[in-house]
Parts: sequence; structure tokens; C-alpha cells
Amino acid sequence: MKILVLGSGAREHAIVSALLGEDEIHEIMVAPGNAGIASASTNVTVAPLDANDPGAVTNFANQHSIQLVVIGPEAPLVAGVADALRTRGIAVFGPSQAAAALEGSKTFAKRIMDAAGVPTGRALRAVTSADVESALDSFGAPYVVKADGLAAGKGVLVTSDRAAAQQHASTWLAHGDVLFEEFLDGQEVSLFFVSDGHTVVPLSPAQDYKRLLNGDQGPNTGGMGAYSPLPWLDDEFESEEDFVQEVLVSIALPTIRQLAHEGTPFVGLLYCGLILTSSGIRVIEFNARFGDPETQVVLPRLTSSLSGLLLAAATGTLGAVPQPTFSTDRAVTVVLASENYPEPPVVGREITGLAAAAEVEGVHVTHAATAFGASAEGQVDDRLLSTGGRVLSVVALGSTFTEARRRAYAAIGLIGLEGSHYRTDIAARVEEQAAGGSTSDGTSAVGSGLALDSESPTSGIATSGPAAAAAGGTVAGADPGIPSSAEQIDGWRHVYSGKVRDLYVPAASTSLADATAVLVVASDRVSAFDFVLEPGIPQKGELLTTLSRWWFGQLDGFANHVLEGSSVAQSTPAGGAAPAVPARFAARSMVVKPLDMFPIECVVRGYLAGSGWAEYQKTQSVCGVALPAGLRDGDRLPSPIYTPAFKAELGDHDENITFERTVELVGGDVAAELRRLSLEVYARASGIAEARGIILADTKFEFGADRDTGEITLADEVLTSDSSRFWDAAAYGSGERTASFDKQIVRNWLAANWDKTGTPPALPAAIVEQTAARYRELIARLTGPVA
Repeated sequence: MKILVLGSGAREHAIVSALLGEDEIHEIMVAPGNAGIASASTNVTVAPLDANDPGAVTNFANQHSIQLVVIGPEAPLVAGVADALRTRGIAVFGPSQAAAALEGSKTFAKRIMDAAGVPTGRALRAVTSADVESALDSFGAPYVVKADGLAAGKGVLVTSDRAAAQQHASTWLAHGDVLFEEFLDGQEVSLFFVSDGHTVVPLSPAQDYKRLLNGDQGPNTGGMGAYSPLPWLDDEFESEEDFVQEVLVSIALPTIRQLAHEGTPFVGLLYCGLILTSSGIRVIEFNARFGDPETQVVLPRLTSSLSGLLLAAATGTLGAVPQPTFSTDRAVTVVLASENYPEPPVVGREITGLAAAAEVEGVHVTHAATAFGASAEGQVDDRLLSTGGRVLSVVALGSTFTEARRRAYAAIGLIGLEGSHYRTDIAARVEEQAAGGSTSDGTSAVGSGLALDSESPTSGIATSGPAAAAAGGTVAGADPGIPSSAEQIDGWRHVYSGKVRDLYVPAASTSLADATAVLVVASDRVSAFDFVLEPGIPQKGELLTTLSRWWFGQLDGFANHVLEGSSVAQSTPAGGAAPAVPARFAARSMVVKPLDMFPIECVVRGYLAGSGWAEYQKTQSVCGVALPAGLRDGDRLPSPIYTPAFKAELGDHDENITFERTVELVGGDVAAELRRLSLEVYARASGIAEARGIILADTKFEFGADRDTGEITLADEVLTSDSSRFWDAAAYGSGERTASFDKQIVRNWLAANWDKTGTPPALPAAIVEQTAARYRELIARLTGPVA
């Protein structure tokens, strides 16, 4: 493949090295590159191109028949280089200018996090000196002050000195707004996610060292070193993989989903800067590209194809490529910096000893700011000169951190650069944990990609891991288009609003993470095509809650999450008592157990309809399940089929996945049990419905693990008009296959009267009443006497 990499630092050198290490031979061009990149291989050439000029980059890519452009630094993204390339049909790994605002504007990032329900610290924006004083008073020491825009890693100050905080804010106010944030304390983690705008795939976590001096002292820098993997995560999250999965579903996926919802799909590398607080994982910052120096320790451990991963993201096919895999090697990088860095550095000095450093076993050196020397006559010579603050990253791999650190520091000790400096404690705190676990083949798969779920983040109730995404994380938040003010309920704390439901935890709890019970309050809101519509359906919340309760009662023998009698104070799994639910909320609410939700929508189809019919027309199968030829829309299937899914981007039909994909996501044993339970519940419910003249065409179940017993438990609403297709059996028998008891009436009207751009029109009163009448009729026929 012919690949153009934009950038000139150690991050880009690491990307190029990873591409060169693949079995496939690539022709790589780097613009503008540096001396180290230029010397990397005969397959690599550097070009004196302005990487921040959209027109120049696009013309260059066309002239050289580039097949993939990889944008390294943030500046070209914010300049709109990716937009220009996409306009010309060139595959590019990097988000649009609008989506790159996730890094380019701290204020934008905070708004996206708030809208997506992503856990992060409280923040205030300062535009004037008066705002600065007010924010300092509001937060108190220690102060966290951030430049709102790009600052090359130097716009953040954490200090207990109010005068220093004032000075830092005043300095950056001259360049734009300033953000003050709540101080968060804990271990920091960097985690990269690759996204094609709807599918999200994690890489391996790393930890970097931002402070200049040993012991995390001195000013902030762009990063003085890093290491990967993070074995200490095993102690806090059972395993590194569990941690990665939790961040994937509670932070990365909701963020990508929110950006897509706002019409700014994120295609590229989402860098999550995280902190592990006593209250859970919180986001410190997002970046829109590979981090430096973390890339230098993550990519050397990658054992699968980087080019295939980046091209799949750039072309929207990320879900079709294998998950990335990593070696169990330990990687450490130590940054060599110029004199006076992070202040304006002394540059132009000669660098020596690189050949000797590269001879150290397991070591390679990536260049960040280097150039070849030149004579007075302008002739390039072999001298290597420094051109910036962070000059080199010395990277070492080893079977243990002790070995990797020894190699890194042995190599950096051989390099000469007058006035240079580096930290001597990179990865020292994990050296004792160097003997981490490994697989028999020497590789470990990290996490798993999840396709976008844009319909409803409240599809399950949970406390951690996959549950956090299902239940909206551990902080209050709201989905787009949902009223921001939820009703206050005595004894309960509101923590999240989804499209059609609001979640509360006992007032004594701080979040879903430590709650012993969750109150789910159904609203009258109705959603379709990923939008909450106006007006709502009168009494919808009460009707669907009534139906869920009734079905849970019919499904004896299947564990469910309902705590009995949620209109009164109830005992909880932990043995305490949940607060009483006021009478005015009782009919439309349920008190339930927190669960660790599985990130699978367990769809069972007895009839061919919706997305199943659409897929069948193309492949004569649904989710890999082959079906007989000649079926029509609405036909009964020979036997019910299990077709697991995530919701499609617009929420109209589910995005189908294969059973094999569910095995990758949750493991073989859990995947098999989810399939068994789903088919058995459907069989029971279908028989009950048929006895009452109702066809259960298809339905969606969600399950979670009981956090005390591990039992797989039926959760969420079950067999309601929002989660199922119910048809009138008599009408179906006479050939009318659209006699539906669900919100299909709303969908049909909206599809005929709205082009899915802008704000949806208000639903006519007749459509609202017809939908409400069908809801009421379904409940009456199901729960009434059997004819």
C-alpha cells in the first residue's frame, strides 16, 4: 500500500516503524518527517510539505496516488486536512475538523461528555479576569487550569498557589478561553481507541509521565516517558482486559455515539486521558490522535496489522477486521530533552552515540526533533542536530519491566547531547510487577470492538464494566434531545436520563457504582430514528411498566432484576432497604437490582420482519443463520432464530451481528447461555401471546450478571411495545401483516413526513392517539381473560 504519514515527531516515527514491521511491504511517504524517519528505510521518503495546508496535502496525495493518509499531530486535524482529503475521495485516518474539536476545544469536549453521560470532573469556563477570580473561588486549591485550545501539552497547570493559577490563566486568556476543572486524584491511564465512526476498537493501555522531573515534580511537559502494559490494573479491575472493556463501553462508545448523533462522526484515533479516582474512572481529557510518548510503547507491542486497522477505520469497515493483538513484552520509553525544555529550548546542537544505543538488545530510538547538519555552503552532512524540546524517545522491550528499564537507560546513557536531560524513574513503580501473566502463544487480545448503539443508553441497569454504558455511567447525564430536568423524588438521587426513562439511586449512594438498588422511572417520551419526539404518548410510561411487570410475573423460573413491590420500602441485595417510592411514581416505575450488563441485544425472531427482512433479501440469511429461499416480508420462520444485535446508527433497525461475534465479546459460555435463555423466554412468551390472539413476531431481551451470585438475569423492560413486534393474529391470518401493537404507527408516519434532517415534526394528535390506543389494546388483550 502507498501510505502518506503527516507529522514530524517521535509519534510519527513510531507509526512508520510499525508499518515497516509488517509482512506486507508498503511505500511510505512522510511529510515533513525528520532525520530519523528519513533514515528509517529505503521504502520511506520524506517530503517538504506543509502538513497543515489542506489544499497542499490533498494535491500531494493525488499526485502521488496515495491510498491511505495517516494524520499524526493535532494541528492538521484542527486545520481541516482530513475534510479536504475525504472530499476528494482519499482514505484518511483522522477525524474531521468538527470532530477534532474534541481536542481543539476543552469546552466542546466537556459539552460532548455531559451530553453522552461520560464521567468527568466539574468545569467552569473563564472568558474574563472576573471569570478567573470567580472560578478560583469556586474550586479552591489545588487549582486545575487549562487552556481551552491546543497548547502542545503545555496549557495545563495544577497548583495550590493561587497566584500561579491566576498568572497561568491570564497568560492563556490572551489566546482564548480558559477552563477551570475540579481537581481529581488518582493513577492516570492513557487508552487509545480506533473508530470508523460507528465501530470502536481498543488498543493496549499505557501510562505516561507528564512532569519534567523525577517523582512527578516540576512543570508539565508534552511527556517525558511512558510504559505499557499496566499490570497493576489486574489488582483494581480483575484484569487489564476488564478495565479496557469498562472504558470502552462507559466512555469511548458513548462519546463516539454522541458525535455521530450530532452529525460529526469521529473517524480516527480517540485518545482517552483517564484518572482512576476513589469514585471510579473519570476522563481528564480527550485527544483526537495518537498520544506522544504513549504511541512509542503501544505500537511496538502490536502483533497484528496496523495498516489494516487504520485503513478499515478510514473506509468504515472496522467491524470486518480482526481485533488487534499485542505481545506480552514490557515496553518502556524515556524521552531525551534539550536544555531549558519545557521553556524555549536550546537547539542546533549535535547528537552523538545513536548507533551505539541502537546496538543495545531490545532497543530502538524514535526521533522527535532532529535534522541533518549542513555546511556553510548549504551542503547536507552526516551530523545529526537537535531542532526542538523533546529530541528523542529511547524505546526498549523486555520480558520484564526490570529488563526493559535496564535496556532503556543503558541505551540513553550512550547518547550525547550537550545540556540534555531525562527522567530516571520511568516505570520504576511497576518494576516489581514485571512478571505479569501471558498467554501460551505469547500474545494477548485486548478488549473488543463494539458497534455503535445510538438508540438508548439506558438499555440496562448496572454498576460497572459494560453496565456503565447501559446505565449511563456513574454520573448524571442526558441523551440528546431529552429535557435536562428530571423530577425530584424524595429519598432518591437522579443520576441519568435516557430517551424514555430516568434513573435514580438511593440518596445515600453517590452513583450507580455503589448503589444497592436502582429506581427506573418510565416517561411518556417516545423516540424513533434516534430522536425524542413531541408530543409524548399519554400514559405510555405507566402502560409499558404495567406490561413489563405482567410479563416478569408470567416468566417464573427465569431470574429477573425486579425487587418486589417497588411502591414500598424494599430490601436490597446488600440487605439494606431501598427508599419508598411515592405513590405518584409507583405505576410507572420499578425498583431493580444493579447488574453487570452484557453488551448484547438478544434478539429472537419468530417471523421475518424489519432488519431481518432487509438482510434476508441480500444474503438469504440473518446474522449468519441461513433461511429457506422464497420467504416474504412477515413470513413465519420454520423455527425461531437467535440473532444478537447492536442498534443501528439511526435507531430504525438493529445492527445485526453473528453469534461468533458475541463469543468474541462475552466469551463462549456466556454467549451460549444468552442464546439458550433468549430462545426459551421467547418460546414461553410466544405461547402465552398466541393463546390471547397475539403474535410475538420478534423481541429483544437484555441480560446482566447478578453482582453477588453471577447468575445471568433478565433485565430492562421486557416484551413491551417498545422492545417487541406484536401483531394481531386474526388480521395476520387474513393477510394484513401490518396490524401492529407497537410504535410502528409513529415510525411509518415519520418516515412519510420527514427526511431525517433537522428537527423532526411534531406528531399529529391522531397519530399519538392511535399509538396510545394500540398500547392500551395490547395490554387489555394480554392481561385479560383468555378467550
